[in-house]
Amino acid sequence: MQFDIPADQIHRAKFPHELFLTNLIGNHILWFVAALGMAGSFWQPLLVVPVVSVSCLLYTLWRARRARLRYQWFEMCHWQLAARRSRVFILVLSTCGFVAGAGWVGYTFWGWERVPVMAFSGGVGLLPTMVTVLVLIVMESDALHQASHGKMSPSLYARFPNPEAVRLDSEVESAPQGVEAETDHQ
Repeated sequence: MQFDIPADQIHRAKFPHELFLTNLIGNHILWFVAALGMAGSFWQPLLVVPVVSVSCLLYTLWRARRARLRYQWFEMCHWQLAARRSRVFILVLSTCGFVAGAGWVGYTFWGWERVPVMAFSGGVGLLPTMVTVLVLIVMESDALHQASHGKMSPSLYARFPNPEAVRLDSEVESAPQGVEAETDHQ
């Protein structure tokens, strides 16, 4: 669904998606891999990843709550979308942390073997996190593209309707031309 949105609102509506993508790509992928390469001699750069991530996620949630009262409708909708995906990412990161913590407790206090603990932590904790990061990158890239063109998905519009918004597209919910409705011939 495309709407008639002023350029300044479009610019501001893109920011939550840009921030989220920066966190996912710049922090969780690029910086994490670079810091992991130095982890043998310097472990401190790895601490930057959770600090930046938590800061970005909390900032997104705070701005989304604030957006409900202060921002224009289109901006508010895109902040809510980014906040919803941030909550999903927080849940996935928390699950990964819980699984890793359970593996550490099992290894340290219950005498579990090192290799099964690493397989458990990697397979149940880390692998779903990596898949989620990749899926969120694709979804946020699409949301950024939609925001830059004054668009939003029908499901987002259904969550935050605005009858006063001027729609530019005229999507009709009917069958395509040349296709007739199926009838029951008995």
